[in-house]
Amino acid sequence: MLKPDSSYRKVYTRFQWHIPQHYNIGVDICDKHAGDRQRPALICEQEDGQVQTYTFHDLRQLSNRFANTLTAHGMQAGDRLGILLPQSLETAIAHIATYKTGGVAIPLFTLFGTDALQYRLANSQARFVVTDQVNLEKILEIHSELPDLQTVFVTTGEAGGQVDFWEALKKGADDFDPVQTRADDPALIIYTSGTTGPPKGALHAHRVLLGHLPGVEFPHNFFPQTGDLFWTPADWAWIGGLIDVLFPSWHHGIPVLAYRARKFDPEFAFDLMARHRVRNAFIPPTALKLMRQVPRPKERYEFSLRSVGSGGETLGEELLEWGQSSLGVAINEFYGQTEANLVVGNCADIMTIRPGSMGKQIPGHTVAIIDSAGRPQPPGTIGSIAVQRPDPVMFLEYWQNPQATADKYIGDWALTGDLGKKDEDGYIWFVGRDDDLITSAGYRIGPGEIEDCLLKHPAVSMAAVIGVPDEVRTQIVKAFIVLKAGLEGESRLENEIKEFVRTRLAAHEYPRLIEFTPGLPMTATGKIIRKDLRARKEKKISKI
Repeated sequence: MLKPDSSYRKVYTRFQWHIPQHYNIGVDICDKHAGDRQRPALICEQEDGQVQTYTFHDLRQLSNRFANTLTAHGMQAGDRLGILLPQSLETAIAHIATYKTGGVAIPLFTLFGTDALQYRLANSQARFVVTDQVNLEKILEIHSELPDLQTVFVTTGEAGGQVDFWEALKKGADDFDPVQTRADDPALIIYTSGTTGPPKGALHAHRVLLGHLPGVEFPHNFFPQTGDLFWTPADWAWIGGLIDVLFPSWHHGIPVLAYRARKFDPEFAFDLMARHRVRNAFIPPTALKLMRQVPRPKERYEFSLRSVGSGGETLGEELLEWGQSSLGVAINEFYGQTEANLVVGNCADIMTIRPGSMGKQIPGHTVAIIDSAGRPQPPGTIGSIAVQRPDPVMFLEYWQNPQATADKYIGDWALTGDLGKKDEDGYIWFVGRDDDLITSAGYRIGPGEIEDCLLKHPAVSMAAVIGVPDEVRTQIVKAFIVLKAGLEGESRLENEIKEFVRTRLAAHEYPRLIEFTPGLPMTATGKIIRKDLRARKEKKISKI
């Protein structure tokens, strides 16, 4: 655990890693707390409003039963198991049981279609899948293309000839002797979003949870504290929902709220946090932007948050100010990626938040801005954001892709694929993806600052910025804008928005092209897919 102190420097310099030789995620997040039979672990609210609470003792018994079931079906250490489920009790059971058997879990988004699922399950050579009746049809459709898939467990409704999850658990014993895994043994494969080519499976070791802990404790103002209760609308198939929230909470014995949201409802989010007295929340930027549209939330809902963390997209000044006034807390932005997560962040308790900055390197991690030769760059210089190895949060390799693994590094620096800069005080500023950087009239322009500025305009709900070819300037800035409800994208508003940015940023940064759109292409984790915007055919839009 991080030890609170009076300054960032003291907290950072006093932190030391303690990674044991043997370590198992399943035992850590479940069994070590199960001695207290009343200790709550998971609060599940269903769409019909029913709420059920499960203790760590419950999870130990249920996961042991499933571990025995998996073993009876031939599960061996190193075998892969796909988990195609939303936030639910069964998702938790499947993860814990897989780790106890020495297996490797593969979190899968329920939003995935058959092509996405086939690629991941085939690439990982998964032998087992746990899913529900809603998603079973997708698995059955591709089953013949998955020669390694041996057994499908179905958690709800008719199993359709597959194995009934709960009936199978009834046959399993409550006791199970977990495999004594090493901290460096494989535990899970999380596939990247695939925004720059086919998805790659980031293979993580059991130690990845221990590596995440400072990055959770820091932006949640020295989590845990008495009375803490964690919730996130982020799917547990995303590293942000699974290892930024669920696993670290259970490592510390803190309960987690689960809700199966088919679609994010910002009004309901406030109501949910109020009713369950949520104290800690990880809320992605897209969800925050939707919640910002809810009028007078503090007056209408009796929520009492202690900490809110966010990451995945740059927040910007507008969202930070709204968070302080409407949520009653400073939103601590953090940064990481599937391969090396939660390595930069803010902690409002001990440092000043600088709007637009992702924060500083989190205790335990070394993050630098480097050039193409791997040399750390001086303050203010744009370069590649990189994380130094060895680091317990860092992935082992890309699954069956040694070339991509090698390409990830320059020496001991793991490249994030993002561009950034660091100021004199150590704050790190995101500039954009390598392929998002815009070069216009000799200027290098990152989309984040422009998008932040656009969001300050009262008519703008969401915005994304890309560069498009231009004969004179090489590229010019184009903005895709989602307007607030009831507004129409006419030429007067277009010119007003252009001038709004021009006067607040710089003449070379304002969007010379604007396209009003009903929505933006997003990854399953809520990140804007700018390459899809770049692929759109140009429309005839006025150009100044």
